[in-house]
Amino acid sequence: MPAGSAEAAWFGPLRAAWAGLAPQGTVAERLNAIPGRPREFVDASARQAHEAYEAFIARTGQVPTRDNAHDLLNGLVWCAEPALKSRLNALHAEALARDGVRSQRGTLRDALTLFDEFGACWPECPAELAAAWRARDWRRCFIDLRPLWQASQPRLVGHALLEQLALAPRKGLCAHVLLADPLRLSAEGWAAKPFLPLPVLGVPGWWPANEAPGFYDDVAVFRPKRDKSGPRSPLASAVTSC
Repeated sequence: MPAGSAEAAWFGPLRAAWAGLAPQGTVAERLNAIPGRPREFVDASARQAHEAYEAFIARTGQVPTRDNAHDLLNGLVWCAEPALKSRLNALHAEALARDGVRSQRGTLRDALTLFDEFGACWPECPAELAAAWRARDWRRCFIDLRPLWQASQPRLVGHALLEQLALAPRKGLCAHVLLADPLRLSAEGWAAKPFLPLPVLGVPGWWPANEAPGFYDDVAVFRPKRDKSGPRSPLASAVTSC
């Protein structure tokens, strides 16, 4: 990944784990050097093709890892958020044990995967800000209530989103933010996908360009709240579905 990536504001929760990475070796070897790592990282070939990825982790306590930025960041999130990642894995494993491997994940595993790849946590989000956010009142959210972002901020935990931010940060990148406690949310709660969309580069202090108020006038990124009774617009991808 580009030099200096760890200094970006959104990587703050990962910095302690990042500092423990071995400077050389495979991604698994580098991750295994982190003090206090919660799981063992093994080469992706350790998992047989017939066994689901999440089932393998639940059974062995090992995380199959490829030599790429995506799996490096996944491992760093494991080390920074072990309770969260373990909770997601347990819910996946329970669904797999109950339903088996299907051609489609189903609503629960689909929601868990979306969060695992593109998610963020912010249980401490101020109520006033959350209300504006739910209404998609972006100017109130980011401009009128801008001081509220200084007290606390969302923690990005989706490793695919973090990979995109490391390699090619752009205005349309979107996190799917959970305002509830992820460790207490039930399987039914996860399946409902209770996420709010967050254009990540709009977070105050995370991107210099958003100091200009006109930054938030881009309706292709900061979309108004959709009328659920109307037709649904096609989305290019989950990562730009703000």
